[in-house]
Amino acid sequence: MKIEAAELRLISLPLKFRFETSFGVQTMRHLIVLTLYGEGLEGYAETVMEYTPHYREETIPGAWALLEELLLPKVLGRDFANPEQLWAEIAGFRGNKMTKAALEMAFWDLWCKSLGQPLWKVLGGVRSEIPVGISLGIEPSLEATLEKVGKGLSEGYQRIKLKIKPGWDVKLALAVREAYPEANLTVDANSAYSLNHIATFKALDAAGLDYIEQPLAFDDILDHAKLQAAISTSICLDESITSPEDARKALEIGAGRVINLKPGRVGGILASRKVHDITQSYGLPVWMGGMLEAGIGRAANIHVATLPMFIKPGDTSSASRYWQEDIIEEALEAKNGLMPVPQGPGLGVTLKRDLIQNLTEKSAYVTKTTNNL
Repeated sequence: MKIEAAELRLISLPLKFRFETSFGVQTMRHLIVLTLYGEGLEGYAETVMEYTPHYREETIPGAWALLEELLLPKVLGRDFANPEQLWAEIAGFRGNKMTKAALEMAFWDLWCKSLGQPLWKVLGGVRSEIPVGISLGIEPSLEATLEKVGKGLSEGYQRIKLKIKPGWDVKLALAVREAYPEANLTVDANSAYSLNHIATFKALDAAGLDYIEQPLAFDDILDHAKLQAAISTSICLDESITSPEDARKALEIGAGRVINLKPGRVGGILASRKVHDITQSYGLPVWMGGMLEAGIGRAANIHVATLPMFIKPGDTSSASRYWQEDIIEEALEAKNGLMPVPQGPGLGVTLKRDLIQNLTEKSAYVTKTTNNL
């Protein structure tokens, strides 16, 4: 598959609601839409980093520059037999995993389309629909939280995740548990705590949570192992896992019992499959996280989540929860807590070109002659 040209578009997509985590508040999602052109086909991807380096180190401005000036010129005009070969060409550039993952995702879409096969089938997926839950931001009040939990459960979602931060944690979790004793509940700290908060996590044991997600530092596994040994609730690692090697080391030292897998965070779809295989070797579950993806990224996540060990409900809930209008034609909507896998070759999605054009803040068309690096 020869990559002949590429297009970058920076778009801003307004969220339908105010989404607060321990990082801060989001009302807008900025993302880069990448299109690769080759042999009469198009491959799509979207970036998952934020405009500012709050979740991990990468940013939208940095990703744009790296794609336009280095990564795309390096692969344009080249013929790659498969995604492994393309990854080998860019793997030598250190870090920037979310940026490289976007390029890899677009090539997966392009390559699978050339094969006439959907991504899930090429990856070795085993299901045609995946279990999903919802993630609730930090609400203004406990009452508002309870109302949203009830609404999510009534819509059939199989897991409710509550964002927490110091001072908004134990009381919240216990109140939700009391109101909904049978609900599958989890909490997500987004690295807002330290080992000084062990008493808080021991108190959370009483809430009957499925797991506590990323309680400690974003780049730590050692302290997570200490915390896991001190509490009965399983720890789920998110920000700490940026590669298959991270996953192996974390599980080996007992830093957690569950992994939230986000393809962009670990370096792409190939790396995601490797993380999945590592968790499978330990007999531990993995689930698909979310980065407020629009339709392209959400579709890719759904395909990856068809692999066997994705047995816990993930964050790929209905797109209509987040966007007034998505950037793809296909409706990615869950029913009774299950999200169907998009049909068709590649990611199985088509772009709403007029909408993307209207949302575009800047664009670039890149060819091999753009840069000779």
